[in-house]
Amino acid sequence: MINILGTYECKADSKGRIMLPSPLKKQIASVISDGFVVKRSVFNKCLEIHPMSEWNKIVNQVNQLNRFVKKNNDFIRSYMSGLKIVNLDSSSRILIPKDLIVFAGLEKQIVLSSSVNIIEVWDKKEYEISVSKSLNNFGDLAEEVMGDNSYLSADDIP
Repeated sequence: MINILGTYECKADSKGRIMLPSPLKKQIASVISDGFVVKRSVFNKCLEIHPMSEWNKIVNQVNQLNRFVKKNNDFIRSYMSGLKIVNLDSSSRILIPKDLIVFAGLEKQIVLSSSVNIIEVWDKKEYEISVSKSLNNFGDLAEEVMGDNSYLSADDIP
């Protein structure tokens, strides 16, 4: 499993290419040659860049769904629609397809934000709005999501 850290501001050129900052590129160096999947986020107006090895884990989960259940089929179609396979070019840039640029409202100022094993691609203004909203009640959210640590052993608690 890959762990990606950091938030990076960068620019998209007129063709939709984003150059990966060197600290980010170093973190994903071991998976660069495998390529990436870029897709729409399920919950946010942003994109997700999945290293191929991480994407394959998700596809394995999706393949477990019973396709004779209509809602599963609908989910698969929606989840898999619009995704693209991309690679870094010789200048360490990723070309974001136009339809995905439109979906995420990407303009020139971009934020690449780590989300454990994927990279979120945000328009800078949208990112700042989203972070501002989530920080308003972050303490409550943290308690709700992480507060019940009964599944952790004493050695796991910081």
